[in-house]
Amino acid sequence: MRVWKRPRSSPGTSPRATSSSPTSRWWRWRPTRPSWRSPRQASISAPWAGRIARLHGGVGDIIETDAPLVDFDEAGESRFEGIVGSLDGDSAGDTGAETPPAPAERPSPRRPVTPEGERIVQASPAVRALAKRLGVDLTMVVPTGPRGLATAADVERASSRPPEEPTFTPLRGPRRAMSEAMARSHAEGVPATLMDEADIDAWVPGTDATVRLIRAIVAACAAEPSLNAWLQSGAEGRRLHSNVDLGVAVDAPDGLFVPVIRGAEALSPDQTRARLDELISQTRDRSVAAEDLRGATITLSNFGALGGRHAVLVVVPPQVAILGAGRAFSRVVAVDGEPAVHRVLPLSLTVDHRVVSGGEGARFLAAAIRDLERAE
Repeated sequence: MRVWKRPRSSPGTSPRATSSSPTSRWWRWRPTRPSWRSPRQASISAPWAGRIARLHGGVGDIIETDAPLVDFDEAGESRFEGIVGSLDGDSAGDTGAETPPAPAERPSPRRPVTPEGERIVQASPAVRALAKRLGVDLTMVVPTGPRGLATAADVERASSRPPEEPTFTPLRGPRRAMSEAMARSHAEGVPATLMDEADIDAWVPGTDATVRLIRAIVAACAAEPSLNAWLQSGAEGRRLHSNVDLGVAVDAPDGLFVPVIRGAEALSPDQTRARLDELISQTRDRSVAAEDLRGATITLSNFGALGGRHAVLVVVPPQVAILGAGRAFSRVVAVDGEPAVHRVLPLSLTVDHRVVSGGEGARFLAAAIRDLERAE
């Protein structure tokens, strides 16, 4: 085995090893003119005929002076004269003496020296870091980037680590019931939504907005009874209700609950508030009775207490309507031809269009607005 070291460069040049493949028999050396890419660059040819056994660097690596460049399997006579550098043995050719051991290998500062026979894969530091994180051996990656460069996509394809499966918590109790009700509504209903605003600037300070909304729904049901109804599954029949059993949407940590105020049309404002407070308290401490969570004929969602102005709400079968109130705000309105700043309450009414017409929905919403715009 012969070891050829990196020769000392001539002034104005810096030898750089170049070869088309590890099995090339000849390397050439000639001083070259400086270029913009590397101002001190030259090519070098091998001094012996023979097959290359090992390269001590890759294409583009910087090899220090007197460091090993190439190991040759076979000895031979030098075919060139005037080699710039030092050889292990007589510079004119092989003297027959045993080749002294090669000095300790010096790793390339740009790429680690790879064991004999190992394939070198070029990759950016970011891609190498990704391969390390995924536990991918870069030598097993098939590069698809420009000039044989391995990309992040190549590393991900070569990753043997299965994708992490997301974990799900099974839906139970109220959230499961909510999911089933919403899915049923989506599968069965044909929702249509109307939106408008009620001018509530005439309300006296301290007016209970939720109680006023309940009263407005009762008045609207009297004006347009078709929304206070149930629709039989399969749209085969409709049932109109004379009493208003109003469901009130309540936000709770476990999900959405809709306790029912029975006979809301017969309650005074104080009775309405007392019953509402009782149902909300029982709902949030999970002591509400099961019969108080079913049988609503129409629903109110006062979502504006949390935020938002308008919403496309969900009608839960067998009901056919739900009224939502957004967050009240001030805006400029025309009063007797003059601009004025009034408080307004956004309203959203969603109906099941299979059984409620657009005219019926509009009349219901108009009746609710008329009641809300009353001072008391």
